[in-house]
Order: sequence, then structure tokens, then C-alpha cells
Amino acid sequence: MNPTRALIILGSGLEDLYNRDIAGKFDVKTKYGVARCAELYFPKVTTIVMMRHGTKHSVPPHLINYRANIQAAKDLHIGFIIATAAVGSVSRTLSIGTYVVLDQFLDFTRNRKSSFFLEGYRSFRHTDMTHPYSSDVRQALIKSLRKNSISRYRTRGTYVCTEGPRYETQAEIRMFQKMGADVVGMTGVPEVVLANEIGIPYGTLAYVTNMGAGLQAKVTQEEVETQMLRSSDDMRRIIKSTTEEMSSP
Repeated sequence: MNPTRALIILGSGLEDLYNRDIAGKFDVKTKYGVARCAELYFPKVTTIVMMRHGTKHSVPPHLINYRANIQAAKDLHIGFIIATAAVGSVSRTLSIGTYVVLDQFLDFTRNRKSSFFLEGYRSFRHTDMTHPYSSDVRQALIKSLRKNSISRYRTRGTYVCTEGPRYETQAEIRMFQKMGADVVGMTGVPEVVLANEIGIPYGTLAYVTNMGAGLQAKVTQEEVETQMLRSSDDMRRIIKSTTEEMSSP
């Protein structure tokens, strides 16, 4: 892997984040399917971006081709991955507008191809997931949050990944609270698992866009996208300085 080659995976509400920075678009064909990519004008780091849900937010969480995206990262010799995630808060003490640098997850997905070791592999191996999110990427994200004077952030957080595309019930949110979760989303798994299987350092910067079911009257996609859009200026700065931090000698 090349530490001067970064992949940014953008989630809901950030599809237009780099429109003015795109140098060119291209597809990477893998045995799992096609990954759609764009290269950015980042002066210090060769940076590729992928939109998880497509450029028009048309691909639902349970139909994203996670394996094609992460295989493409390997084929492109990516050195590290920075992912964004719009998340709901599971705790009344974790408010909307807070950034969270994830360090653990709980997997409640059901129907996804969650491993590269499903077919065609001659050398199966179990993958250690004690620390699923790269310490190096996490520390770079934390440094970037501080460098950019972001006041509302947490340096740790447990992410629950649900199958979607529906939002959670009040009972599910209460269950997640009892399990020690902090935030909930629909796309972080198997993305982080696949990155670990293939050996690419991976980190996620989550942004709280809403309170979970029962902690507010109703959850809507429009609210999530609006809140995420409000983070876009800060998100651009944080991601850029994180890529530079990761690529520094």
C-alpha cells in the first residue's frame, strides 16, 4: 500500500462535497463488480473519492457493492481509507452536530456479502477485529479536528450498523443503549470488515445528524441530509488535513 494514496468514501448528504475539485472520473472493474471513482485535485496526496450511494444518492445501504469498492481500493494501491457516516445518536448526551471518531462497532446487518472469503479464495483466514478502526487514521482524524478548531467531537464511539433502509424502532434504540452503543447507521459494515480483511488502514468520521427513534419525535431522510450538508465546510477541511497528516513522513 502507498501512504501517499488516499481513498475517501463519502456517505449521505456529501455527494457534492468535492464537485469543484474533481480532476476526472473513472471506473475500476473488479471480480465483484464496478467501483465508480473520481480523482481529486489534492496537491500533496493522490486522492480518490467514492460516493457510497452514487452521485444522486440512488443506491440504498443494503444494495451498496461494498466488496467492489474495497477491492478497487486494493487494486488502486490505496494506502488508507477515510470514510464519512451520517449517524443517529443513541444517547441523550450525544447531541446533533457532534463529530465522532469511531473505534468499535456492533453488526446488526443480515443480508450482505460481508466477507471476501465467500467464494474463490484458496487461503481462508480469520481476521482479527479487536481494533477494527486503524489507530493511525483515528489519531490523524483527532489531530485534524483539533487543528480545525472543531469544538464538538468525541474521540471514541461505538457504531451500530443496521440493515436498513428503514430507520430503527424505539425498542431497537433502547436495546442499543443497553449494549453500550453511541451512534447508529446503515453503511459502516461490512465496509470496515472488508478493509481489515484486505489490509488497508480504515477510519470513520461520523457526524450526528439526528437523535434515534424515541429520542425525538420522528426521523426523516431530509433532516439527515440537511444536517450533513451543514457539516460540509468543516468536513472538507478535516478530511484534507487528515490526508496530509497520514501522508507526512
